[in-house]
Amino acid sequence: MVPSTLEPDRAGAIATLRAGDAVDGVFACTRKERLLTRAGRPYLALELRDRSGTLPARVFRDADLHGGRFASGELVAVSGRVARFREELQLELERIERVAEGELEATAFLPMAYRDLDELDGFLEHLAREVCDPSYRRLLDALLDDGELRSQWRLAPCTRAGHHAYLGGLLEHTVAVATLAQELALQHRRLDSDLLMCAAIVHDLGKTREFTYGAAIELSEEGRLLGHLQLGLALLAERGGSLLDAPRMLALGHCVLTHHGADAAPGGRFQSVEALALYRLNALDAGVKGALEHGLEPRPRRSRSAPTA
Repeated sequence: MVPSTLEPDRAGAIATLRAGDAVDGVFACTRKERLLTRAGRPYLALELRDRSGTLPARVFRDADLHGGRFASGELVAVSGRVARFREELQLELERIERVAEGELEATAFLPMAYRDLDELDGFLEHLAREVCDPSYRRLLDALLDDGELRSQWRLAPCTRAGHHAYLGGLLEHTVAVATLAQELALQHRRLDSDLLMCAAIVHDLGKTREFTYGAAIELSEEGRLLGHLQLGLALLAERGGSLLDAPRMLALGHCVLTHHGADAAPGGRFQSVEALALYRLNALDAGVKGALEHGLEPRPRRSRSAPTA
């Protein structure tokens, strides 16, 4: 049974837990393993998640009995106490069981953007209005007027473990890249600003179909088999086929195809400056955000025997 004290807006307790705290709440179980102690007794090694983070958990008493009551990827109601083991916190559980489907929304336990999504939505609409070309503008209007697509645009992350790996991450990243594109176009007037701005707004559109949401963010079947580049191109063909002429569709598609690098294009070359610009701007935002979230990658050491130019 779900503890009566739990409320969805309390799904952030993991970040505040300290050794000795009693725990009685609901979490997403993102990992479940049956292991043996040195004495040969079974125990459960788990990872629990809420919106604020993850924490390892252990079930030592009646492990097989408890293990039959839930599976990895489900929401679970637990009670126990926080302990410190090898300088790290973990939950030692006395009780754990599956939460009945539909009682709580699993997405309430996934990490979410700190920025206000309504505010980001407003920025996205403002940036779309900066596109003056009638064809590109009609495409953007059609995409933004699609309620189902818009809700997925707000929900999706950018990645599962890299930059913007949280609900709302896609919208946050899209606004950031489009804002950078707007600034770059002001500095370089020879750029086709309408193409660049439109491409910046739609470059990750395939991510609206790339993920599923449960106890963890997972890849959809489409995402696993095709990836967001191909999904994005398919969405543009589906939505823009009657709105864009062939040259505009090709130019926009090339930008989307190559926004992770020219290797994705036939011949391995950028065919427009706008495509190159989008690639650089996307990498800039993703790289800076990734460093802020996960730290700077260590620089490779130069071999002492390596010759210098």
